[in-house]
Amino acid sequence: MWTQGWRDRIWSEIDENPWDIIVIGGGITGAGILREAVDAGLRVLLLEAKDFSFGTSSRSSKLIHGGFRYLRNKQYDVTRESVREREWMLREARNLVTALGFCMPTYAHYKTPAWQMDMGVILYDLLAPKWAHRSFSKSKLLKECPNLNPQGLKGGHLYYDAQMDDSRLVLRIIQEAVAAGGTALNYAKVTGLLRTRDGQACGVIAQNDESEKAIEGHVIINATGPWSDDIRQHVDAVPRMRKLRGSHLIFSSQDFPLSHAVTLYHPKDNRAMFALPWEGTSLIGTTDLDHSTDLESRQDEPCASAEEIDYIMDALHATFPGVQVQHENIISSFAGLRPIIGTGKARPSDESRAHGVFQENGLLTITGGKMTTFRIMANEVLQAASPRIPGNPDFTGRRRIFDPLPDDLIHQDLSIGQLAYLSGRYGSQTTSLLKTSAAAELSAIAPLPNLWAELRWAARTEGVVHLDDLLLRRVRLGMLLPNGAFDHMPHIRSIVQPELGWDDARWMAEESSYRSTWQRAYSPAPLG
Repeated sequence: MWTQGWRDRIWSEIDENPWDIIVIGGGITGAGILREAVDAGLRVLLLEAKDFSFGTSSRSSKLIHGGFRYLRNKQYDVTRESVREREWMLREARNLVTALGFCMPTYAHYKTPAWQMDMGVILYDLLAPKWAHRSFSKSKLLKECPNLNPQGLKGGHLYYDAQMDDSRLVLRIIQEAVAAGGTALNYAKVTGLLRTRDGQACGVIAQNDESEKAIEGHVIINATGPWSDDIRQHVDAVPRMRKLRGSHLIFSSQDFPLSHAVTLYHPKDNRAMFALPWEGTSLIGTTDLDHSTDLESRQDEPCASAEEIDYIMDALHATFPGVQVQHENIISSFAGLRPIIGTGKARPSDESRAHGVFQENGLLTITGGKMTTFRIMANEVLQAASPRIPGNPDFTGRRRIFDPLPDDLIHQDLSIGQLAYLSGRYGSQTTSLLKTSAAAELSAIAPLPNLWAELRWAARTEGVVHLDDLLLRRVRLGMLLPNGAFDHMPHIRSIVQPELGWDDARWMAEESSYRSTWQRAYSPAPLG
């Protein structure tokens, strides 16, 4: 789809005619807006300052969930909205969003009484609505999750949410929107807004590596999440965002085996956390801290602090004392910023995950919310935009976001599970991926579910501009393999360098830049 030269072709024509909608931000919300607006027959442009899903949308907890902990804060509307969107995605984004069972132990020292846990899992299902939870005795729970700490364990519950690869989710939506007629461009930063004589936003000023262009649009939608205020300042809007950082650690599934996902509570502050199997590894998090302006000015990407890593390790050791992992067993770490609309709560975890739409001098901003509710957010901002779009399109109905999966996938060298895995991530492109892949590259990158063929396909068709786009977002080897996948770099290079058209000097520069990025923001001991 995005083969060599595609960005230059788009950039050369990008300012020729006004767009119906210009979307700023290539995360999950921007992707959803692009997809739904294109489906309505509109001419839509999405601009992303860095790579698609670069920000929050590649650094989440990898969950599509209602947010069981939000029930404790009485955020019932957010939870109801989220669990129903989870059920929709399980149906429509089949094989990309998959069901995940969570064991939730109850300990004698927990501040939340057992009867509230009982009521919580019932309410969580009823909001969906479904009935899939179970209660476990201590002995039954230890059979299901043998690594749990037995001291003070009273029993627990099993309930269901869902998980996904967040970056692949974003990329699939954007690619399917582009296939349907939309336009999306990464590494095209919006540096300002065009204004009419009466001060209304009527376009953007965008910049790539080589030039700057003024691009007109009937509607400008700001979908930049935690960075919404950076765009809103161009219309003199009052800041609203509170950036909260959430950090995670990844271990090998051999060092930290998980038979189920586990909802746990930190022994120091009783904050809800998760440990879950993900992409052949085990992931645990998350923290919830204010991300200071000073940190952002010093970091090009957020990263887990040493204190956060210790905090997560404390929770792991308290909940899974038999798991003998230490800091040296960490494969990688990562941190993301939540787009919270600040209300002044003393504790970050008490802030609401609700979203909001703001109309300010012609600029529409959609922010707040979470990955799970992206479709609702996209629809609401498009309804607000409709009166200013030629033809006043109707967005009151729900449109399909994901294209149907191919139903005839058969390959002699791949299992049904492998084909399902590929189809969820690549959708209708899966058939082409398989047809153009050499047999030798249709083998797994052990111990991960990924295939070597995915690297070639991503380099050839998925808009890779830098090596970190490939290894941190398209195929997550930089997060899932030890040492940022550098032990495999010669083989990776042999596959992707010809597809990317990079000479040796460019490759060495990209490899050096990737190493620096990984050490600063994704390593077991990030430099910040």
